[in-house]
Amino acid sequence: MSRKPEPETDRLDDAARAGWLYYIAGNTQDEIAKKLGISRATAQRLVSLSVTERLIKVRLDHPLGNCLELANRLRGKFGLETCEVVPADPQSSSDTLGIAEAAAGELERCLDSQHPVIAAVGTGRTLRAMAEQVSPMDCPQHKIVAIVGNIAPDGSATIFDVASRIGDRVRAPHYPMPLPLMATTVPERNLLLAQKSIRNIAELAEQADVTFVGIGTVDNEAAVLRDGFMRPEEVRSLVRAGAVGEIAGWAFDANGDLIDGLTNDRVLSVPLQKPAKRRMIGVSMAPARHKAIRGALAGKLINGLITNETMAASLLQK
Repeated sequence: MSRKPEPETDRLDDAARAGWLYYIAGNTQDEIAKKLGISRATAQRLVSLSVTERLIKVRLDHPLGNCLELANRLRGKFGLETCEVVPADPQSSSDTLGIAEAAAGELERCLDSQHPVIAAVGTGRTLRAMAEQVSPMDCPQHKIVAIVGNIAPDGSATIFDVASRIGDRVRAPHYPMPLPLMATTVPERNLLLAQKSIRNIAELAEQADVTFVGIGTVDNEAAVLRDGFMRPEEVRSLVRAGAVGEIAGWAFDANGDLIDGLTNDRVLSVPLQKPAKRRMIGVSMAPARHKAIRGALAGKLINGLITNETMAASLLQK
């Protein structure tokens, strides 16, 4: 007689057991089928489900020789405190594959402390992917703080509220910044930043033990343009001024110098330091972001980098 459909929780319990047996205990699918009293096909489906439902997260801990060498060379060339290079998949079109998992692992190592830690985060698709990879933890002693606003151009809450997502996953107090990326005028910017609650968040972010940021482009394909935070004419003005990239909305040139005026006069994010005085880890790998990443490294806006081997090799070229 065939088994009746199980409740969703039972199905996920079975998937978790199968995933643990396969990825942690090293059982084959035939062995899992025997231990759970199911068919091999069912065991295979449950192992697959354990990954798709994020019950099991697979990370590559073996330091591949080429990646390790590239990371060491990047540390030496750019004076980085932290650098991790993950393998590249030539067949993948993902801009986050590998680096999201690596960044989540680095954050978890930072939070694996009994002493209070302040972890600050930027926003964007890469850091959102990182947040989804962070394992559930219980960290009431730590604080997760945003360095950039969580309000979309239309006034809604942006889907890239990374601080809240991570705070929920690790059960830590979190401090989102209830602001848009930039104000419409300089006086409005000054008024918004004068709010006590915003000042408190900015002060926390400036004390952060570690900060994770995405690195974006300033061009026709820029995320800040695509998501409506900048207008096309504003991007064109930044490009004419020499901008090659942005971090939390702050546009900078190939030397890592912030662009004078223009949209930088209205950015509401926590200001960048040059050179970065605390751990500032950039997480980026998309080929189109080469100039932006190189500029951030040249200006020492970041002192840590998580990227893939393709980008690493490109950054090391003369």
